[in-house]
Formats: sequence, C-alpha cells, structure tokens
Amino acid sequence: MKLGFFTANYTEKPLEEVVELVAKYGYELLEIPAYEGNGQLEPEEILKGNNAAALKKMVARHGLGIAALSNHPESFLIMGPGGEETDFIFKGTKAEKVAYGTARLIRTAQAANALEVPVVVGFPGVENWGRFFPFPYGQGWAEYETDFAEKFVPILNKFKEYGVKFAIEPHPNSFVYDIYTAEKALEMVDNHPCLGFNLDPANIIYLGLRVENFIDRLGDRIFHVHAKDGEIVEHNMAIGGILMHGDWQRLDRTFRFRIPGWGSVQWKKVITELAMVGYHGVLSYEHEDVTMSRMDGIEKTAEFLKPLLIKAPYEGRTDKLFNEFQTGKPKSN
Repeated sequence: MKLGFFTANYTEKPLEEVVELVAKYGYELLEIPAYEGNGQLEPEEILKGNNAAALKKMVARHGLGIAALSNHPESFLIMGPGGEETDFIFKGTKAEKVAYGTARLIRTAQAANALEVPVVVGFPGVENWGRFFPFPYGQGWAEYETDFAEKFVPILNKFKEYGVKFAIEPHPNSFVYDIYTAEKALEMVDNHPCLGFNLDPANIIYLGLRVENFIDRLGDRIFHVHAKDGEIVEHNMAIGGILMHGDWQRLDRTFRFRIPGWGSVQWKKVITELAMVGYHGVLSYEHEDVTMSRMDGIEKTAEFLKPLLIKAPYEGRTDKLFNEFQTGKPKSN
C-alpha cells in the first residue's frame, strides 16, 4: 500500500508546486482532478502532442506517480440533479447537462489512458436522493436503477475501450451511498468489469455503516481508497440525528469530516480488511477537516498513516516443521 495525495486539496496552486510540496512529506502517488477549469489538469490539453508524457515525467522527477484522475462534479450531472442546483458545474437544460457530464467523463477516461492511469473516480449523481424513502413515490428508486443502467453501460463500454476503470465514490445525495446500492449498481450493469468503487471511509461511517463490511462485501471492486476520516460527534447525536444538515463548522453538528486518526474510523481494522481482500493500492489523502489547516493535515496524515501501511502481503510460513504439519507429511528418518 502507498500513501497518496488528492491534489484538489490545493487547486489554487499549480500542479508541480503541489507535487513538490507533498513529496517532502513522503507521499508517493497522486489523485489529480480533471473537471473543466480546475487549474491543474485539463483532459483536452493532456491529449495534445507530448503533454501526457511531459506530465508523467514531471511527476516522476519528484519521485511520485499518478494513481487516479477524478471528475466528481461533471460525472454528478449524469444522473442529476438537473436543475439550478448544478448550474455552477454547467448551465443548461437537464438533457444538456447529462450530455455534457457524459462527454466529460469519457474524455477523462481518454486522458487517463494517455497518462497510463488505471482509474477515474467520480459520482453518478441522483435527481432526488429523498427517494431512498418510499413515501410518497414507492417506485421512484427503482426508476433510478433503470436510469443508471441506461446511462452508464455505454460509458463503461468506452472506459473498457480505453483500458480504464470507473470508481464510484459512495456518498450521501448520490445513487450509490451504501453497501446495498453499491451491489445493486453492479447488478444493474451485469457486473461490468470497469465498474467499481472508491472507498471513502468517512462517507461510509456518515450513514452508520461499518467500513469493514463494505470492504468484505465489495473487496474485489475497490479500485481506489480515500484517506479521509469522519467523526461521529456522539454528544450531538441526540440533538440532530445522523442526517443533520447545516454549516460544517456548526459546533452542534453530529458529523464532521476529519483527517485520518482524528475521527471515528478504525484505521488498523480498515487497512487489515483491505489487505485481506487483496487491495495493495493507494490511500489518497483528501482534506475536508474544518478544524485545522491543510498543512496541518499534510503533516499529521503522513505521520499517522505511513507507519500503518502494509508494504507487502503475507508470504506464509516457511519453517520446515510448520510445513510438515500443514501437509500432514511426517518427517522421514
């Protein structure tokens, strides 16, 4: 396993400046945003001339590699919402937003292919997350399941063409938000080989799930992992409940995003389960902790997580006595 860094934590800085900064703290792999105008990577530019090779060379010069591209905002348009709430991403009709989000996600896969990056991370979106509750329209969520298949199978086929996988990040207010909806998404696309998940432990515990259960049930479809913690503020739960809304800096919030080691995620158990299902990829640090600066997070996350990361899988016992016991073959005289 390797420690990664989501460069969207510093979109106001040029990419090379961010790479140089995090290399000093032992980060090894990058997750780079690819939505339009992010200031660090534009898919159209990557596809021109030798730009992909130049970017890879720059990253390697600082001793890092690229684990994933991400396009959370534009992929979110594919299933919605399609109204004014997503105008900040792209302004247009609902149909225009779907077409734009689809084209941009596919273009991100093209850029990933050019960079020899195996994974694109994103959200599928959902028009009205409130439909998870059966009243007043009990068949509403089933309609979203059909919509997901119709919209994403063609996208996943393009991903397959480019040799790239799409990792949905389970998240509240999106079509995939828990274990059951993750499994249903796979079912709806006939277990398409290019569909999997970006495991963000904070998003999982937000709704009261155990991260270990997600890993054990969906381990072979975990293509990427976010190193992000979340704090269930237990003394506030009796006030606002699990779905409390409002400003993230409210003192009485029941949930806060935190840096790894400062929240409720049991990281040794999470890393153990990841190893047990054969995941030996990146843990990509994303900063959303409203209690401290990004530099605090960079320093503290590296100090906390690097000693926990498993560098190689178990080799098995090699001593003679143990091998004879396992095989049932007695030692010959």
